[in-house]
Amino acid sequence: MIKKTKNIGGKELMIETGRIARQSNGSVIVSLEETTIHVAVNSAKEPREDLNFFPLQVEYREKHYAGGKIPGGFFKREARPSEHEVLTSRLTDRPIRPLFPKGFKNETQVMITVLQSDGENMADVLAGIGASAALSLSSIPWNGPIATVRVGQINGEYILNPTRTEQLECNLDLIVSGNEETVVMVEGEAKEASETVILEALKFAHSGITEIIDLQKELLNDMDVIKNEIVLPEENVSLKTEVEKLLDKEIGDIIQIGDKKKRSVAKDDLVSSILGSLNEKFPEEEKVIKALIDDRFKSEFREEILANGKRSDGRSTTDIRPISIEADILNRTHGSALFTRGETQALVVTTLGSKRDEQIVDSMDEDYKKNFYLHYNFPPYCVGETGRIGFTSRREIGHGHLAQRAISPVLPDYDDFPYTIRMVSEIMESNGSSSMASVCGGSIALMSAGAPIQSHVAGIAMGLITDGKRHAILSDILGMEDHLGDMDFKVAGTKNGITAIQLDLKIEGISFELMEQAMKQAHDGRMHILGKMEDAISKPNEISKYAPRILSLQINPEKIGALIGPGGKNIKKIIEDTECDINVDDDGIVSITGENIDKCNDAMVLVEAITMEPEVGQEFDGTVTRLMTFGAFVEFAPGREGLVHISEMEWRRVEKVEDVCKSGDKMKIKLIKIDDQGRLDFSRKALLPKPEGYVERPKNPRRSDDRGSGGGRKKSFSKKRRF
Repeated sequence: MIKKTKNIGGKELMIETGRIARQSNGSVIVSLEETTIHVAVNSAKEPREDLNFFPLQVEYREKHYAGGKIPGGFFKREARPSEHEVLTSRLTDRPIRPLFPKGFKNETQVMITVLQSDGENMADVLAGIGASAALSLSSIPWNGPIATVRVGQINGEYILNPTRTEQLECNLDLIVSGNEETVVMVEGEAKEASETVILEALKFAHSGITEIIDLQKELLNDMDVIKNEIVLPEENVSLKTEVEKLLDKEIGDIIQIGDKKKRSVAKDDLVSSILGSLNEKFPEEEKVIKALIDDRFKSEFREEILANGKRSDGRSTTDIRPISIEADILNRTHGSALFTRGETQALVVTTLGSKRDEQIVDSMDEDYKKNFYLHYNFPPYCVGETGRIGFTSRREIGHGHLAQRAISPVLPDYDDFPYTIRMVSEIMESNGSSSMASVCGGSIALMSAGAPIQSHVAGIAMGLITDGKRHAILSDILGMEDHLGDMDFKVAGTKNGITAIQLDLKIEGISFELMEQAMKQAHDGRMHILGKMEDAISKPNEISKYAPRILSLQINPEKIGALIGPGGKNIKKIIEDTECDINVDDDGIVSITGENIDKCNDAMVLVEAITMEPEVGQEFDGTVTRLMTFGAFVEFAPGREGLVHISEMEWRRVEKVEDVCKSGDKMKIKLIKIDDQGRLDFSRKALLPKPEGYVERPKNPRRSDDRGSGGGRKKSFSKKRRF
């Protein structure tokens, strides 16, 4: 067993190998303080020749035992990966994938398991470190190492790998992966941070990354690692020559076709023509021929941009595609927008719900609720194809989460807008940056729904073409520019700053100077898009008549039992009488939801009546519940009643209570006394006109009320607080 430790950012990081999972090609334990993960990597012995891509599978799993919990549900075991697990798998996959050698097609798995969690130090950043260490010490060919860190900022000070508690105070949350020279992957959010703040955060992150890479190298220095050699098939020179002759200059013309469908048809026709010409001479080389054509397309496409600054749709490197925006496109939904940028189109719909609609998340460390979530759907028809329809893909989860991150910083506080907000982005067309179209459409759909967001949020995707000496940064990239380029850099934000960022590279890294240039170009593009969005809708609409009405108030938590009543009697009666839904939180926040605002107000009055502290002199509309010889008990709020003594019924002398009222009668009453036991005495006659010549009789100080056990003074509390 070999173990190495190092203090990173004030915390002990440990990497260990040789103790568990020793039959794996590479196996490590990584700990940050008392949070521990295990990573095992393995690859198949033979390559998959039938594939034209590298079959890499990265799986991150959080076990509930790691947090001292038992999973919920009927089966009491971990089931499908959660959204957080999928996102962490993607965050680990993206920086390690470009470092496998070109042509390596052996199926490779990276399995990451959280073994224990201290609840404060996050396990997700350890996944990248563990994957790098395990791949580096394995025999699998891989050009590492890398490392992953999280960066936060509190009061202007950057923090490396902040704890959960510290993250609550951070105005920045970035996960950054990098090698010894620069960063290679970024994902995170900020509260309208400037480009300078983001760039400084990335440089700060890189200083921590280099320390962790040094720790991995210390581990590797104590090991004798021998990497497998890749045996690539010999190049068929004669076939390549024949393909080059047939391509001639036609490929350059196809690249310049601006319309995606027409360009795709032209390319398919060219491929079919070449395959037909070479089929007799090279009968079993179809895949090789297609690969040669793709390589030529890529080189021609990249050279045209680097040499002439000309893109396939005729734009310059900084131009943004034409934008059209239609707000309120669906009049029955709570909010909607159709955002179109070039050949990318997102239909985004906002739905407003009550507190009951919050998403409950059962995680390894804690259970929590989300009152804002964004779902992204990418159906096959958006790219003119057929495809399998099934579970939500990792791509859909990742793109939706990025758009959600971008929008969440501008949402109103829950106290100001007590709705659960669900947004759905349906991608209708896709030719580059559909996640950023979801951000733009989502911002407009929120205003359409009447959400008082602080400002619009727009997103833009930047690309990069470089040959090491020349480079071109592209604004608002097309799908082909993403596929054939070297970078996908998404930046979203408001006029005041960045709210979300995502960087993926297909090369081993770019300089901070290039990154700074890309961020400046992205800022200019974002300002252009925000101007278009402001023209379409500049302030929130009135809330749709089809949306629920929600009122909320804060009550004394000690009054929750009184509001609920014995067996839920009180709150059930309010729900039945007002046709409203009522939710009570343990902190005393009461949410009232209904279709009719007047009925919501009625429910609010009843809740206030039950939970208020009555004061002498207050007047109420009550209902007689019981008659006694000495007076009548009157309910002035569900579950709350007081006594109207027989002497307080009328200004005249009353012989029998039955002469004035009966059970079920409505009665206007005034509170005249609260005794030392909290019992309430009301008067009916105080609200009646006093007869002329009436002489007040002196009251008998020895009078007492035998209210007995039926006085309604016992409090009953129910543990159930949600209905």
